[in-house]
This record gives sequence, structure tokens and C-alpha cells, in this order.
Amino acid sequence: MPARPAPAVIVVGSYVQDLTWRCVAFPQAGQTIIGRFATGPGGKGSNQAVASGRAGAPTLFVGAVGKDAFAEVAKRFYADNKISARFIPKPKHATGTAAILVEDSGQNEIVVALGANDALAPRDLPPSLFKGARIVVTQLETNLAAVVHTLRVGRRAGAATVLNPAPMRPDFDPTLLKHVDILIPNETEFVALVNQLGLAPAHQPYTEAALAAEKPAALQALCRRFGPPTVIITLGKRGCFVSQTSGGTHIPAHVVKAVDTTGAGDAFVGGFAAGFVKHDGDLLAAARQGQAVAALSVTKPGTAPSMPTARALSAFLKARKKVG
Repeated sequence: MPARPAPAVIVVGSYVQDLTWRCVAFPQAGQTIIGRFATGPGGKGSNQAVASGRAGAPTLFVGAVGKDAFAEVAKRFYADNKISARFIPKPKHATGTAAILVEDSGQNEIVVALGANDALAPRDLPPSLFKGARIVVTQLETNLAAVVHTLRVGRRAGAATVLNPAPMRPDFDPTLLKHVDILIPNETEFVALVNQLGLAPAHQPYTEAALAAEKPAALQALCRRFGPPTVIITLGKRGCFVSQTSGGTHIPAHVVKAVDTTGAGDAFVGGFAAGFVKHDGDLLAAARQGQAVAALSVTKPGTAPSMPTARALSAFLKARKKVG
């Protein structure tokens, strides 16, 4: 068997076993409804690594798992998909789990138990792990000390550092943004950061409605106050906004029929990371690839299993180019 190429993308983050219930509409408080159940691999970090690997970039996922059946599911999934993974064993903790409710409309509600992810530590992430990486990605679904360490060591190794601040947490320390080259929040996370950093215009609480109403020039000016050289806001059906020091660019979303939006943000981040490698650091080209990967991911149920292959991605982009 030929050796896998050295990873150009390293994703440090969470593995979570998704426990998903699909229903016509979310239950109200105190209500019991009948739904349909499925389970599979998930977690923000893992989803992003799978999206990157399936999109064609040599990728390594690093995360923590317990000593249980869900850990074995994780290892088998990565082996089957031929994506490199380093699972740090945490025998005193359960593998992370997520309870996901999905409406027939495709919208979702999620509760996550971090489990072993919260025990991931800087000592589990030696500097040698990051040698040769082009881009290093992390999120907030693991121990925050490991997040800061990943960003610091990734940058020292010469990689571009990416933080997806998801899920936003009350213990988030804004000072870690100084270690971030590319910040990728969604609308909710961007609003939370604006408020936490005290950047809201006129000192009023910033809202998603205010974000939706922002003119491109004002949004660009707001993004420039965050600190990282690049800020990419994913805007769901409205696409994404890429803020660089040279200016801001809105990239529209692809119009598709959504089956399950769970993991769409992770699909964008993983697709972006793979695009960053493919397009030699061209941020706009990488963001366009992220948009395509996210669009394809929502056309299938599940999270990691819904991430498109490089072949599917290529066919999708060719078809869209013909239509355009």
C-alpha cells in the first residue's frame, strides 16, 4: 500500500458521535413527537477534516476520544475514507456525543456533550505534529488551552492559522485572536464577537438583523477591527463575506435544495482549507470552493457522511459553470 502524502491541512478539534432525530417540526416544551433516528460520525473538527480530505487535500485530523464503542466507530470511519487521523485516548472520559433534531425543512437544533474533547491538552500536540502543514484549523469544541496551543504552534511551523469560533462560549478569550490569520465565524458567532469585543456601533447590542442590513463598506470596516488579517463571515443562503486588508468581497451562495443543513458551516471550513492548498493561498478561490462544498453537503442527510468527494465537487462546479 503506498504511503499517504504528508498532510498539507491539519485539523485539531472535536470528534463527536451524532445521534440524530428527524421530525416534521421541533417539539414544543413538554411535547413528545414521533421521529426517525440515525447515528454517525460528527463533531466540528472531524467534520471539517473529512470535508477537506474528501475535497482532495492531504489532511490529518487530531482529536480525543474515550475508550468506548463510539471511538471504534471513529477509527473505522477514517480508515474507510482513507483520511489520516490521530486519536488521543482519554480512558477516563466518554467519546463526545451530540443530540441533533432536524426538521423536515432542514433546520436543526443541537446539544453537544464534549466528553473526551474537553480533555485534549497541549501535551497531546507536539510541535513536530505540525511540521510541513500549509494550513492549520481549529474550533472551540475542545479544551481552550489546546486551541490556543494549536494556533501558536501552527503559526510557528509556518502554516496559516484558521479559527472557526464555534460554538461561541462564555469562556472565550478574545486575546487568542492575535494568533489567528483567518477567522471564520457564522452570523451568530460574528454577532457574539462584535458584542464581546465591544465593537457594536453606537454602543448598542449588535444583532443578526443589524448584520443583515450592513452595507459592504461598513461591514468591511467592522471586520478590520477584529485583528486577524482575514475575516470570512458565512451567511447561509446569502453566501459569505471575505474581508481582507485589501478590501471586502461578497461571494453568493449556490442555490440548492437543502435536505439537512447540519454541518454546512463545517463543510465550508473544510472545503476552504482544501481550496487554500489547491489554489496556493488564494483566499477568494478557497472561499468559493468552501461555498461549493457547503452547498453539496446540505443536499444529503448527516454531517461527515454528507461531505462531497473531489469527483462530486468537480462535477458540481462544471455543471454550475455551464449554467452560468
